Amino acid sequence: MTQSPPELREAPPRLAVLQGHASCQPVSRHARVTAKLAAAQREVLVVSSLSGAPGDPVAAFRRIDHANLRRGVRYRMLLPDQARIAAGVAHRLAQLAQDGAEIRTMPAVPVEALVVDRAFAIVPVERQGGHDDVAVFRLPSVVGTITELVECLWPSAVPLAANPRPRPAGLDGRDRDLLSLLSTGCTDESAAAALGVSVRTVRRMVSSLMDRLGARSRFQAGAKAADRGWLEGEADD
Repeated sequence: MTQSPPELREAPPRLAVLQGHASCQPVSRHARVTAKLAAAQREVLVVSSLSGAPGDPVAAFRRIDHANLRRGVRYRMLLPDQARIAAGVAHRLAQLAQDGAEIRTMPAVPVEALVVDRAFAIVPVERQGGHDDVAVFRLPSVVGTITELVECLWPSAVPLAANPRPRPAGLDGRDRDLLSLLSTGCTDESAAAALGVSVRTVRRMVSSLMDRLGARSRFQAGAKAADRGWLEGEADD
């Protein structure tokens, strides 16, 4: 029988599934994903809606991410706007941003994936009961498609500040109350009722705040204000 050339025999598989086993440690998938991230040399792309199961290895926050950032690996993370105000998530993202991660958000994220050095992509494999497994794709078509999607979405996504910026002069209590309402998804009508002003006044205030924040939507204005610390009571003049 003709043997395959050495370079073919030694080529890594183009698809592998990292499975969890009931008889093994429950963190096995996370450990194996961590090992693959630890091998990153240049860049890690993180695209996540943060809506997976609690044990989803793709959406997890890891110590290796901070270690990679400290040794110079570039991180770009694309997440939904909701991540800016989600309990616990915003704090973890702020820590990553302080370590150098480039984080941007948009209204909705279309895929879930990690791309390491543009060489392979790690994506969740949905099974009954949630994202139990992850698949590692080395197919250039798969890796390239995910990478190109990130590149297309990145310019229009809104950067997450590493450090909250001071509230600008002129932001009064009513502005802050309106921003809080916007961050929860209130309509102009419900915000007007809560503030005791007309809908026309609310729309004028919203337009002004969106301009000052560089926001493209009402929800994004509230999320960006929360990110900058503008909603905290102690920020009053």
